[in-house]
Amino acid sequence: MKKSLIILFSIYSVNSDSKKCDFEKLIKECFNLSPKDFSFLKYPQWPDARKLDRPLRTLRQRKLIKGDPKTFFSLTKSGKIAAEEIARTFRQRKLFE
Repeated sequence: MKKSLIILFSIYSVNSDSKKCDFEKLIKECFNLSPKDFSFLKYPQWPDARKLDRPLRTLRQRKLIKGDPKTFFSLTKSGKIAAEEIARTFRQRKLFE
């Protein structure tokens, strides 16, 4: 699964719990959803924050998210629409498993 989709969904998920999505929460959420994509190669039990760098820049450039690691991340209007679509897809997959 593409890392940017997981990141987008993670921001949506953290914000849905009425919490601000700081960088640490984002790393934790992404790692919990997809440990294989967001871990160190030699230490797969640990999250690797560097794996979020390029996808976060891409999401910002596509105007789907706002924020940075020093503050908080939030979704733009189009980012929220995309994240809700991802959430629907996740729910449908769980129904078929």
